[in-house]
Amino acid sequence: MSKRSSSVGGWLAAVIALVVIAAAAYFLMQRARQADTRPTASVAPAASSPAPASTAPAIAHPIAQADSGPATASTAPLPALADSDANVADSLIALASGGDIGAWLVRQSIIPRIVATVDALPHADMGRFILPVKPAKGSLVVEQADGQSMIGAANAARYAPYMQALASVDAQALVDWYVHYYPLFQQAYAELGYPSAYFNDRLIAVIDHLLAAPEPTQPLIVAPYKQGYAFADPALQGLSVGQKAMLRIGPANEAAVKARLRDLRTRLVGSGLHAAPAAATSAAR
Repeated sequence: MSKRSSSVGGWLAAVIALVVIAAAAYFLMQRARQADTRPTASVAPAASSPAPASTAPAIAHPIAQADSGPATASTAPLPALADSDANVADSLIALASGGDIGAWLVRQSIIPRIVATVDALPHADMGRFILPVKPAKGSLVVEQADGQSMIGAANAARYAPYMQALASVDAQALVDWYVHYYPLFQQAYAELGYPSAYFNDRLIAVIDHLLAAPEPTQPLIVAPYKQGYAFADPALQGLSVGQKAMLRIGPANEAAVKARLRDLRTRLVGSGLHAAPAAATSAAR
């Protein structure tokens, strides 16, 4: 994890539980890298992404079953994916009135970036230019005790803007937003290299992966590694980039993100179903 790390960890719970874990701890064990802000028509798949399946698997969690209520915005026509950034940015900013998403949102290829980030979180590494948000400010806060280096308690404060956004987003409004834009998420997932797979199934699997992240009760010991730090515990060092992000944001933030993830997962798999808007059920499968 770098002293000046890009972030993955604050964005996952506020955009599909993902507007807050994508901004906390990108490339924990590597040199600081910032998200690319250059305009781009598409986002390349993560290097470790599996090859797409040759046949379409059964859909486990069809978006038509999401707990989505009727909303005026849900019936509005969708822009083309390539022309969706302004519309998506405006709607995201409106969702999180209590957090300044506009200040750290990367406004090019927003939905493809979200999709690529979600897909990469369970892997050991992720592509360099896929994050949908700018990194958390400041450097990793490290403390010394008994001759060891550890992530300081004050490090969690670096993610306060993302956690504020997470707290300000109404869970049902977020689900309605996602259902409305789902055809674009599905298209971006196909263009990422999964033409026969279903993005909402991948999202649920990634949420489950993040919920399984360890919850250490002791300070996290780190050791110098190249220009940054690595976890001293090999078991933690071997975790995915997403689970490392969950650890890095601190116990209280991790608990808050997991609570939102559980809530959103329940809504996305169809507990307490409402009729899904017609526009949301037309996604390619």
